[in-house]
Amino acid sequence: MLNPFDIVIFGGGGDLALRKLLPAMYRAYQEGNLPEGSRVLPTVRAQEQREQYLATAEQALQSHLSEGEFNAKDWKAFSQFLVPVVVNVTASDDNWDVLKDILDTDGEEKSRVFYLSLPPAVYGTCCELLSQKNLITENSRVVVEKPIGYCGKSAEEINGKIAQFFDESQIFRIDHYLGKETVQNLMALRFANALFENLWDAKSIDNIQISISETVGLESRAGFYDKAGALRDMVQNHLLQLLCLVAMESPSKLNANSIRAEKLKVLEALRPLVGEDVDDNVVRGQYVPGDLNGKLVPGYLEELGEGSSTTETFVAIRAHIDNWRWAGVPFYLRTGKRMKKRCAEIVVEYKPVSHNVYDPSVGPIQPNRLEIRLQPEESIQLTLMSKRLDNLEMQLQPVTLNIELSQQYSKGFHSDAYKRLMLDAAANNPALFIHRDEVRQAWQWIDPIVARWQEKGTPSLYRAGSWGPEAADELLEENNHAWFNVGEKA
Repeated sequence: MLNPFDIVIFGGGGDLALRKLLPAMYRAYQEGNLPEGSRVLPTVRAQEQREQYLATAEQALQSHLSEGEFNAKDWKAFSQFLVPVVVNVTASDDNWDVLKDILDTDGEEKSRVFYLSLPPAVYGTCCELLSQKNLITENSRVVVEKPIGYCGKSAEEINGKIAQFFDESQIFRIDHYLGKETVQNLMALRFANALFENLWDAKSIDNIQISISETVGLESRAGFYDKAGALRDMVQNHLLQLLCLVAMESPSKLNANSIRAEKLKVLEALRPLVGEDVDDNVVRGQYVPGDLNGKLVPGYLEELGEGSSTTETFVAIRAHIDNWRWAGVPFYLRTGKRMKKRCAEIVVEYKPVSHNVYDPSVGPIQPNRLEIRLQPEESIQLTLMSKRLDNLEMQLQPVTLNIELSQQYSKGFHSDAYKRLMLDAAANNPALFIHRDEVRQAWQWIDPIVARWQEKGTPSLYRAGSWGPEAADELLEENNHAWFNVGEKA
């Protein structure tokens, strides 16, 4: 059971706080994981916002929780944990003293989590003010959102500034994909089952695909997104972190240092993509107007409101990990906006049987496939070949075994990545957070791709509501592979 803690959400009136962080804490309360004596302190910019905050929070919970989760009784109890505070995160004023007085009422022994739901450019300033106001204690942690920087150099500057005021052991770099229950199940699947661990290498696996597709466009992120693009926004963190968990060796223990060490080895073993290698192994795209679920949606430039932009909204990469376990196995990474369906999944395709004893009349024998779906639903499925049972003839067909365990969850449990990670930060458990060395190594792999794009070429165009540009399909066809698109026959 957790000890009571305080979590200060800087940017408490922003979209992330209202859409994700408050629902996460509300769920933690409902499940008995918000200890009595804990406090959630969202910061806002003005006194009027502070006075209206509880009403704003109630409306946000009603909008963003699943059907049936919100109820007046739980809200009334949960609202007692909320202590909104006015704080200017970029200027030293008397409001910081008010925050300090509130936190100091319970002494410095109580855990303090400072969640920076802010633009990365102000991380350093906020941390400096926390230090100046003597708010950082031995039991303090700081949680920072991605992406950290726009390149390796800027990431180092941001991390260096934070490190002036917090030890690395106190810095929790969050990637919410690592908090998803199915990602945790991936490690259980690999490291608690000899069946899979013994078949988890180049001798058995033909290729691995990791895809994160979104149906949304720019929404309210136009200014940020046009500077970042899909490579920085999604590949540098989410996709590379998932790649690490799929490809890493078994850690000696399931603790933070051991897991991070194995993930770092994967990043170090990634074959560099430089110059012409980028042209041959990376596809970038940008969506144009198209039909999405029966509705005509605008293209990227129309949403952006600019006449031209070479920012990519789609990336597909053929990557290789040069080590003994994965030599020769292509890892296909893909992410895009305005795609046909919203989905995040890992697909492990095994090699065909070495010798087919069946006559061609039984039908084609498809390779076995393991699908680990992270969103919108969370499931793990294994596709095998089996005899058809509806006739006497020998005919084979693929069948899917659903090994999802969600039906066994206790009543009232809601899978929530932010909930898990925020509670882990409160408990000082950094196992699912990202070390500075991982950020540095990831940017070392990403930066040459960006540099090549700046030298030459423009994004391939694709229709909104499609699975991306044709060049992405051709990338896999070169190896006689094809993308696995959810909802379509393989």
